[in-house]
Amino acid sequence: MTVHTALRQGARILEDAGIAVPRLTAEVLLSHAMRVERVYCFAHPEQELSELEWLHYGRYLHERLGGKPTQYITQHQEFYSRDFRVTPDVLIPRPETEHVVEVALELARGARRVLDIGTGSGALAVTLRLEMGAETWATEISAAAALVAAGNAARLGAPVHFVVCDLMEAIGADSMDLIVSNPPYVPLTQREGLQREVRDFEPHVALFAGPTGFELYDRIVAGAPRVLKPGGWLIMELGFTSLGHVQALLAGWDALRVVPDLAGIPRVIAARR
Repeated sequence: MTVHTALRQGARILEDAGIAVPRLTAEVLLSHAMRVERVYCFAHPEQELSELEWLHYGRYLHERLGGKPTQYITQHQEFYSRDFRVTPDVLIPRPETEHVVEVALELARGARRVLDIGTGSGALAVTLRLEMGAETWATEISAAAALVAAGNAARLGAPVHFVVCDLMEAIGADSMDLIVSNPPYVPLTQREGLQREVRDFEPHVALFAGPTGFELYDRIVAGAPRVLKPGGWLIMELGFTSLGHVQALLAGWDALRVVPDLAGIPRVIAARR
């Protein structure tokens, strides 16, 4: 079985099963099975796969056909041009969350101490530490997720302090210049409507906030004034239907700002204590 044939057959199998971007997925899975960069497959189409490579490729295709996200198969996801390790213990970082980084760099680049609430893979905390150079703390209710985040921080050379706690309960008063968060915001009532890749494989503690989807926003906005220094910024990713509710929560804060994503959907909200 050559690389060319393996890619063609894998892409056809994935396409017949209704898997999105079947050719790209086949390329990623095959290069992962061969332990090479994806470009290698383009440069060596006639190379014969070893038996072990073929067995790994077949297993990865089977897992993807069963709904397992490609990122959990390869254990990799790019975020802000850096490679993060991801496991089923953490939410897969989305490109839209990079807008949180961009807003933080614009509004609070001078922050000396930063807190990421619900860090997951550590994508926001690690990125902000490397981009801003600020002392960075990250909290996570899941000890397993915190271990993944700490591993990413160590591998990428980002000295981040990780704390396993609920939201910001272990963080001192008036200690932070910037709080960022991509909190769980999916209502439990929408669980069955999610894609199976999300519903059946990503950690529910990182997805679902409660019956309304606003529960974590309520708690973060209520608790942030204790932790933020005067003039400090709170920047959060918004769920699809959360803008109005979160805007109301932030009434009385200064410099309220809403930033859309590339599709024009309100994606980030920022306000200053």
